[in-house]
Amino acid sequence: MSRKAFRRLTLDERKRSLLEATLRCVAQHGLKGATVRRIAEEAGVTAGLLRHYFGSKNDLVTSAYAYLIGQLTADAETRARRSVGDANDQLRDFLIANMTTPNLSEEKVSLWATFVGRVRYETDFADIHREGYRDYLALLESLIEPVLAAQGLPHASADCRRHAIAVNGLIDGLWMEGSLNAGLYSRTLLPDLVTEACERLLGLPQGSLSGGQQHT
Repeated sequence: MSRKAFRRLTLDERKRSLLEATLRCVAQHGLKGATVRRIAEEAGVTAGLLRHYFGSKNDLVTSAYAYLIGQLTADAETRARRSVGDANDQLRDFLIANMTTPNLSEEKVSLWATFVGRVRYETDFADIHREGYRDYLALLESLIEPVLAAQGLPHASADCRRHAIAVNGLIDGLWMEGSLNAGLYSRTLLPDLVTEACERLLGLPQGSLSGGQQHT
């Protein structure tokens, strides 16, 4: 099921609460340990109600994975789209949203790693991963294109797609290591690191994204 579909699911507070309870259980007990009974107890509902909404544990778990991916993207997009500045500000706010809470989270990256291990072997997970990645790249392209255009840099669709793939890799790497917080550096460095590195990847003048930013 697509990220857009799971945005619609958030309108149903009961479904949202069940998905979030599932994620908490998976984080605490792993996929095998997150039984229907445990998830129901975490959500404060009956197992029958869980099955009414999702049919089976597999439906519930795959739905929770799609919800997690959708929320990570939607939270960062919301930060970007509410920016009152120009295209540079929107891209900068999107980058920073991925490097700060609530997206920067040891629990979230651990959940992501738990689910992504099933992408190679299970079609449902592979489909969710593919569509989530496709949506994320499309969003990045839409944020990158006006920034390149304003600088007079090549900004055809193919150019923006290549840049989006590269910037996504940058975000993923810093997000994973930063969320795990191994103590090698302070998390407060991440917003500066991601914006400065993105400037270099896109060939932007120094300070285009990193100058005068406010971290929230």
